[in-house]
Amino acid sequence: MDGLLIGRFQPFHLGHLHALEFALSCVDNLWIGIGSSNKPRDRSNPFSVEERKEMILTSINDAMAQKISLYPMPDFNNHAKWIEMIDLTVPKFEAVFSNDHITRHLYAKKNVKVIPIVFLKRDILSGTHIRNLIADDKDWAKLVPDGTHNVIHKYYDSCTKYIRSFSNFK
Repeated sequence: MDGLLIGRFQPFHLGHLHALEFALSCVDNLWIGIGSSNKPRDRSNPFSVEERKEMILTSINDAMAQKISLYPMPDFNNHAKWIEMIDLTVPKFEAVFSNDHITRHLYAKKNVKVIPIVFLKRDILSGTHIRNLIADDKDWAKLVPDGTHNVIHKYYDSCTKYIRSFSNFK
């Protein structure tokens, strides 16, 4: 069985890694949609789709990498149109991993198995929380896999300065 997992991964953190591991325990192959791929960089979306791909691929082992494929997923203001675009972009899948009510409803109507994701430490493992820690120059590295940490430092001399550079910060 093949499955789909979609996230923004801004940045890819340990909660995302846990969700990916869970999804892979349920399916043979996993299509990973990297959401908001068409959004300009801002405080909520500071990392490019290519950087997020690299974060994911450098945070997983070879066995996991053999079972996944990554797909950029642009946002639409229409959930049904977004689902349609996903179905045209990724190969066929029999299961979708999601906690989003609308996504679950729309895929259930299409007879796709919907599997909820069990969140790991959601209070601290959220992209918003981690981006805020980065911006405040607080300890964020322990919340992301080594691959993500390395990618961020590869591209940004000062991640704190980079995140703070967006005009709509706080």
